[in-house]
Amino acid sequence: VQLVESGGGLAQPGGSLRLSCAASGFAFSGYAMSWFRQTPGKGREFVAIIGGSGLYFRYADSVRGRFTISRDNTKNALYLQMDSLKPSDTGVYYCGAALTPGEPDYWGQGTQVTVSS
Repeated sequence: VQLVESGGGLAQPGGSLRLSCAASGFAFSGYAMSWFRQTPGKGREFVAIIGGSGLYFRYADSVRGRFTISRDNTKNALYLQMDSLKPSDTGVYYCGAALTPGEPDYWGQGTQVTVSS
């Protein structure tokens, strides 16, 4: 099993970034996929989740209306479009895969997002 995030980097406040997560080694479409982040001074926090078919999704209050989660089951790929970025969005972003409701069974290695002027 492998989850590899990419797309992180430096963005200005109000800017955008698009994160990707490439999955392999498991039945991707059967798993709910999520994004979490670890911000300075805090533990890992939930950002967004999308169901296996892509029809169900949920967001943390702090990102709702600014971030969009999506997936492409033909490519075994997960995405997070992040718009109107704020300095408080700075952190390491991880993708996770969960077969059943709860904590992800598999995690990626994370990608750094820094929002600063």
